Amino acid sequence: MPLLEDIQQILAQGLEKLHAAAQTDALEQWRIKYLGTKGVVKAAMGRLKEVPKEQKRAAGQAANELKNALTDAFERHRARISAGGSTKTANAPAMDITLPGKQCRIGHTHIITQTINEICEIFARMGFAVATGPEVEDDRHNFEALNIPLSHPARDPLDNFYINPSVMLRSQTSTVQIRTMENTDPPVRIISPGRVYRPDTVDATHSFMFHQVEGLYVDEGVTMADLKTCLDQFCKTYFGSDIVTCFRPSFFPFTEPSAEVDIEFNRPDGTKYWVEVGGCGMVDPNVLDGVGYDTEKYTGFAFGLGIERLIMRKHHIPDIRLLYESDERFLHQF
Repeated sequence: MPLLEDIQQILAQGLEKLHAAAQTDALEQWRIKYLGTKGVVKAAMGRLKEVPKEQKRAAGQAANELKNALTDAFERHRARISAGGSTKTANAPAMDITLPGKQCRIGHTHIITQTINEICEIFARMGFAVATGPEVEDDRHNFEALNIPLSHPARDPLDNFYINPSVMLRSQTSTVQIRTMENTDPPVRIISPGRVYRPDTVDATHSFMFHQVEGLYVDEGVTMADLKTCLDQFCKTYFGSDIVTCFRPSFFPFTEPSAEVDIEFNRPDGTKYWVEVGGCGMVDPNVLDGVGYDTEKYTGFAFGLGIERLIMRKHHIPDIRLLYESDERFLHQF
C-alpha cells in the first residue's frame, strides 16, 4: 500500500536527517519539518482518510508508530545535545572556557532581621535567653494577665485586630512574659522579639504591623536600678558609647513604677533632640500574683522597645514604609 511504504520511507529519512542535526537551530528546523503542525508526519496522518476501510487499522497503527518513533528519537537527540553543551547556533562564536565567570549577586538578611539578631546578641551577653509566643493571642494573655482592666482604652476594638470577642492578633510582645512565667519558676531572664499588630494609620512613623522586643527579668532583689543599668548598657552598645539616656515617669498597667526610655541624638546642624524608644518598669505585683509567683520573695522588671524605631534612629531612615517596600536600592544599603 503506498501510504505504508511512504511511512517507512519517512521514518528512515527522518532519522537520518535527525542524526545530522548537530546544533540546536538545525534540530529546531528538523522538528518543525517533521513534527510541526504542518509537518511531514501530520501530512501522512491526514492521508488516512484515503485508505480503504479494511486497511485503516493497519495504516493508523503505522502512522502512530511513525509519530512516536520520531518524537522519541527527537527527545533523545535533544538531550544528548544539551548534555554536550551544544546550545549555540551554527554561526555563534565558540565559548572561551578560560574567561572568568560572572559573579552572581548574593542576597542578605533584611535589615529588620539583622537588627533582631543584633539585639538578641547584645542581651545574650547580659544573660537573657530568647523566648517566643503566638501572634494570634487570647484576651487573657494580651490584656487580663497583664493587669489591664476591661474599662481600659487599650482594649478598644478600634485599637486592636480582634478575630472574635476573645481572640485577637497580639498588640504587644508582653504576652510572651506571661506565657513564660506560667511555665517557668524564677529566676526568669528572657527577651522576646516579634511582630505585633495595631490598626494604626500608615504614615512615616506608624504601621499596622511592626516589631517589638520584650524583656523580662524576675528574681530575688531585682530593682529599678537594675532596669536602668540594663537598658542604658543596651543603648550604649547599640547606638554608641556617647549616647545619653533618660527615663521619664510614665504609666503602664503591668508595671509600677513605670517609665519611658528616651535617647538623645544630634542633628546634622549640631542641635540635640530626644526620641522615645520604648517603655519599661517594675513588674506590677498583680501580674506576678496572677502567674503564681511569691511577691514577698520575687521582684522583676520588664521593658518593650520598638525595633523599627531603633533602626530608623540608628540608620537615619526618615520613613518606616521604606522597611517594608522591598526596594532593592534601599535594602542593598544594609
